[in-house]
Amino acid sequence: MFLHLGGEIAVHSSEVIAILDIESTLKSKDSKAFLKICKEKGFIHKITNEEPRSFVITEKQEHLAKSGNRIRKLVIYYSPISAPTLQKRAAFIPE
Repeated sequence: MFLHLGGEIAVHSSEVIAILDIESTLKSKDSKAFLKICKEKGFIHKITNEEPRSFVITEKQEHLAKSGNRIRKLVIYYSPISAPTLQKRAAFIPE
């Protein structure tokens, strides 16, 4: 099952680690520090120019062509859609 995050972005629900409300999460200094480091490392992708209402932490597995090995890649999406709406879409909480 795929989860539409806004814009033209959809991710497989098995890749989703967490769906978090941006406003309440940014009240924590540790969360702010985490997101700052992720931004510096290039892990954050802003989906649209709209103000983000949530962020979705995902882990993607990529195959290396030469070695055939798999690597895990952290990607955080800033979404204009609220966290409860995304959680319902992903069937993490009942409607």
